[in-house]
Amino acid sequence: MKEARICRVKTIIGLVVFAALVSQTMLAQQNQRQKLGGSAPSEQSISQEVRHQLLLLPYYNLFDWLAFKVNGGSVTVMGQVTDPSVKSDAEGAVKGVKGVESVKNEIEVLPPSPNDDLIRRQEYRAIYGYDGLGRYAWGPYPAIHIIVKNGNVTLMGAVDSQADKDMANIRARGVPGVFSVTNDLTVGNTYK
Repeated sequence: MKEARICRVKTIIGLVVFAALVSQTMLAQQNQRQKLGGSAPSEQSISQEVRHQLLLLPYYNLFDWLAFKVNGGSVTVMGQVTDPSVKSDAEGAVKGVKGVESVKNEIEVLPPSPNDDLIRRQEYRAIYGYDGLGRYAWGPYPAIHIIVKNGNVTLMGAVDSQADKDMANIRARGVPGVFSVTNDLTVGNTYK
């Protein structure tokens, strides 16, 4: 009789421990779901938030270009920037996006060069000072980005028409001291 009682007490203790473990596991799963907002964000929602965060960077300007790729919870940030703090700020901003598990930072910091700085100013005046292209400077995010590296110019962004793309190219090529111009502007509402 004493052995039966001990066996029942052991069984009851085992059931209580089992119930506590199950309860603790369920509570941990519920907390995880709440942290994720009920479900993991989609790649599209991650992409939208990453884009938003990159555009909010305080020192990101029209002489920089940032792009990114999302693969599940992994984000690769790419581009070229004139200020080294933009590289680290971009990585930090992307790490804070809900659903991002890892960030690979492939942003290139352009070398400091007084000649490139001069070309940047002249390109800005040539492109945005032209009546037909001046409207692309309006708003918080200029549509035409001017990337200058070692005297070589790359135009990035988007314009409304092929004629605007061609005019930006002509204006960029007219700046003295430029070795080459690569026109990677897209036509249409595809600004990233």
